[in-house]
Amino acid sequence: MAAFAARTFAESFGADNQPDDLRAHLQASYGVHQQSRELEDPNVSTLLAHRADTLVAYAQVRLHKPPSCVASNDPVQLLRFYVDRPAQGQGVAQRLMTAVYQAACRLGGQHLWLTAWERNPRALAFYRKVGFVDVGATEFLVGTDRQRDRVLVTKIVTDGSAP
Repeated sequence: MAAFAARTFAESFGADNQPDDLRAHLQASYGVHQQSRELEDPNVSTLLAHRADTLVAYAQVRLHKPPSCVASNDPVQLLRFYVDRPAQGQGVAQRLMTAVYQAACRLGGQHLWLTAWERNPRALAFYRKVGFVDVGATEFLVGTDRQRDRVLVTKIVTDGSAP
């Protein structure tokens, strides 16, 4: 899981970041120790998508205080959502997003919020397609590089499905 998470992050953002900043972020966020803590945390739900015996995507949903631009009731954060490149365009993301809504509902969420890098048009388009609305911006550090993320929110229907 830690290796998959680090690899998919690096593949998604490596070309647009300085190597030292990327390396620092990967070490701080995706080591075995960090992933183990997240897997053991009752406020974090980790969802894995497999094809045969191969991990092809994962998402993490957690209870976490949102930025002030999220003025929604009972917000739950979609912390991470990554689909391996070979599995992209095959419906994996849609199925994983359905599981994300269900996990957020189990955590007591009425709204789901996330941040996505403003320079990631593919992710922003996907999130808008599945019902998220842009409500503001926040900062995200990759190593020492301060970047701007868009903050997106959507309502969770009571059965845990998308709006």
